[in-house]
Amino acid sequence: MNFSEMDLLIVVTTFIILVVVLMMVSIYGIFIKKKSELLLEQQKQLAIYAQELAISQVEIKEQTLNYIGRELHDDLGQKLSVARLMTSKLTLSDDVNTTKISKEINLLLGECLQDIRNLSKVFITKQVEHFGFVESLEREIFRIQRLNLMEVEFEISNHELEMNSEHALILFRMVQECITNVIKHSKSKNIILKVIEDPQIIRIFVVDCGIGFNTLEEDDGSGLRNMESRAKIINSEFSIKSVANEGTEVLITYNKYGYGKN
Repeated sequence: MNFSEMDLLIVVTTFIILVVVLMMVSIYGIFIKKKSELLLEQQKQLAIYAQELAISQVEIKEQTLNYIGRELHDDLGQKLSVARLMTSKLTLSDDVNTTKISKEINLLLGECLQDIRNLSKVFITKQVEHFGFVESLEREIFRIQRLNLMEVEFEISNHELEMNSEHALILFRMVQECITNVIKHSKSKNIILKVIEDPQIIRIFVVDCGIGFNTLEEDDGSGLRNMESRAKIINSEFSIKSVANEGTEVLITYNKYGYGKN
């Protein structure tokens, strides 16, 4: 009888050990599966992030080339034309006017050289990485004001923002797209741009006093969807509020210490 009890004890113990081993194997298998799924999701996010970054870089290049074209045609071209006219006058003028015209030509040529130096910086591939997010915004605002597109009220709490350089490119592209939408569609005479930095986040407001629109009816617009997807890629939040005939407010909330920080 004692032998039978011992056999039963051995069988039960073996069964329990087998069950425990099977449970451990199952738990380990589930763990490996979840880990694999997490790695795949991270790889997917990195691939989407790289794609969005590449798209933003291409768009920045196109806008930069357009900007250079306008500057060469509207600004440098006019200054050099005036310098050429003054050179022609110099050959016909008397000695009294020669010095004055020469000074004006030198001044124009100096401005042209400075403009060329400024434009040469724009040719750098990563414009935002080179100039920085804040300076890139200021350059965009200067362009808008110089072309008399609308009045811009710019407010920033800190000119030395702590930000991932690649994220800065996407954020700048989003703000640039918001500004373009205001210029094209809002019929507003002014735009308010605020950049407020807190310890953990950076909030970017783009506000206009235009005609507004129904955000539910515009839900099919690819532009809004693109900005929402770009915001998610860099661990940010994108929200938009609009009231007919009262204007539109866009808020981009960037988490400084989120996914993908260098």
